[in-house]
Amino acid sequence: MFLRLFTDLRAAKVPVTLRECLALLEGVEADLAEHRVDEFYYLARTCLVKDERHLDKFDQVFAQVFKGMETLQQAIEQAGIPEEWLRKLAEKFLTDDEKREIAAIGWDKLWETLKQRLAEQQGRHQGGSKWIGTAGTSPYGAYGYNPEGVRIGQDSNRNFRAIKVWDKREFKDFDDTRELGVRNLRVALRRLRRFARTGAAEELDLDNTISETAKHGYLDVQLRPERRNAVKVLLFLDVGGSMDWHVELAEELFSAARAEFKHFEHFYFHNCPYERVWRENRRRHDQVISTWDILRTYSADYRIVFVGDASMSPYEVAMPGGSVEHWNEEAGEVWMQRLAGHFPKSVWLNPVQQQLWSYTQSIRQIGGLMGGRMFPLTLDGLDGAMKVLAR
Repeated sequence: MFLRLFTDLRAAKVPVTLRECLALLEGVEADLAEHRVDEFYYLARTCLVKDERHLDKFDQVFAQVFKGMETLQQAIEQAGIPEEWLRKLAEKFLTDDEKREIAAIGWDKLWETLKQRLAEQQGRHQGGSKWIGTAGTSPYGAYGYNPEGVRIGQDSNRNFRAIKVWDKREFKDFDDTRELGVRNLRVALRRLRRFARTGAAEELDLDNTISETAKHGYLDVQLRPERRNAVKVLLFLDVGGSMDWHVELAEELFSAARAEFKHFEHFYFHNCPYERVWRENRRRHDQVISTWDILRTYSADYRIVFVGDASMSPYEVAMPGGSVEHWNEEAGEVWMQRLAGHFPKSVWLNPVQQQLWSYTQSIRQIGGLMGGRMFPLTLDGLDGAMKVLAR
């Protein structure tokens, strides 16, 4: 079992050595993992992963190797129906007509009623249309349906209707080693390159060396600065939620951008940029970067590329407190206007098919805030976006 973990990690390009594998075995023999897969995961990650960039690959390999296992001795398959199955059997699947009958109660009324429910409810509730619980049509809880609700205690999106998520969610950084599947995407990014010779003179200038040598009658070596791409780029990446469907494409773009631009920085946000962003998703709650600091640090000659599906509750764009995960003092549109105003050369790349944009209100909102500079994340769309940024 451990040999397979080791070989699969090597196959996934995680730089694991035999010494690190032996250290893991010593930890297991010392009973540091207490014979459970959960504890063994953290022990293995500590022993085998030395660079945070490889954590995502490690998680994928570990999940595949130990799929369905509860202990390190054997895989235990439940003979009965899993509890999670039983729980979700109670989930109510409503018809389209039933869903249309459930009226959205509105922003202010939603929060006022939630406070009242929290004060009155004394225990767990399942089904129904009022209390905070599971299934049913109440606007509060999990595994039910309501056109505008507060999601509490649900592991993932189902209807994409929540306007607030009352859970701490964990996102992962994009893998910057992914190679583009289509070479033309890389070619499209190169439209934004503007070469200049800057820095120390360390590169041999052959033509001037020949000219100066002939002029002086002795070898006169001439050096010049290396020719580099002078364009400066800030990449803002939407992560989590509905963007999970577009991770592969976003990772390919992320990997290509890091390779193409010397002056390059990236930041993550969720749904819409607000007063803070972050560089590492595992530390997004305690190592955030103020958006004001970005506006003060980076000059207006930086090109800004937002990557996101712009698919969210309209409240997240238009209202203070509209963020699905935290209470934002200022609306998302305020921060979008500040960023687009400070960085006039900015575009938004959207992985959603362009013919579907008109059906989502938030996409229309973001497109308006970008002054129409929203492009589909396709070959043609990327080519058009680079032309706008290169002007």
